[in-house]
Amino acid sequence: MCTRYISPEDREIEAAWYIGARSAERWLRSLNPLRKGPFMRRARDVTEYERELVVGQWGMIPPWSTSNIPQTKPRKGEVKGKRLSTVNARTDRMEKSPTYGSAWKKGQRCIIPASSFDEPNWESGTNQWWRFKRADGRPWGIAGLWDTWTDLKTGEVWDSYTMLTINANLHPLMSRMHRIEIDKATGLEIFDKRSVVPLEEHDFDRWLTCTVEEARDMLMLPSLSVIEAGPAVDDAGPAADEETAEV
Repeated sequence: MCTRYISPEDREIEAAWYIGARSAERWLRSLNPLRKGPFMRRARDVTEYERELVVGQWGMIPPWSTSNIPQTKPRKGEVKGKRLSTVNARTDRMEKSPTYGSAWKKGQRCIIPASSFDEPNWESGTNQWWRFKRADGRPWGIAGLWDTWTDLKTGEVWDSYTMLTINANLHPLMSRMHRIEIDKATGLEIFDKRSVVPLEEHDFDRWLTCTVEEARDMLMLPSLSVIEAGPAVDDAGPAADEETAEV
């Protein structure tokens, strides 16, 4: 799963894909969890279908959260729980997820533009970040979900989003990313590699408008032919041992 990526600028997004309505809010191009970035969704409050570009927090804010920094529900006697990682959402758990389930069932799907995204490679025994770009030079359009959250103290409404991930155990390249986890109870290896879901441009409108059942059929791993990948030249970002877990 991706925990850092580089977003295109608005003019790059506009040059690549027509956007009917664009956000005036700015964003940082190099994105780590909880920073603000752009995503495309079906435009709200319009009669006819069109796309709109929205700026929101990368890391979906759960509906029940009391903070824009995702926390677990506090147990009895606790002020707050530990921070959740909500930048990625496992597609095999969405329907039952208290964080993502409602957005998925209501069809609140989005597309996250990315010039590139990074994944950790541990084949040498230590982390080497790999950078993934499209071979044709165009930006990625990564499948995601969005939602809104209202701060009850200030009345401020937050848009937030998450990237969807699927199992990549059989993919010749994506299966090489991330560490093999060890089950603490049994000591056995857990081989569950994950990958984001890049969408092709001809599927954008379908992804934003189709039924939930049709959307699930669109969750596929990227073809090797569209990927250009290798070790990242720079290594700015989360520390090598700080991969975030999905909920």
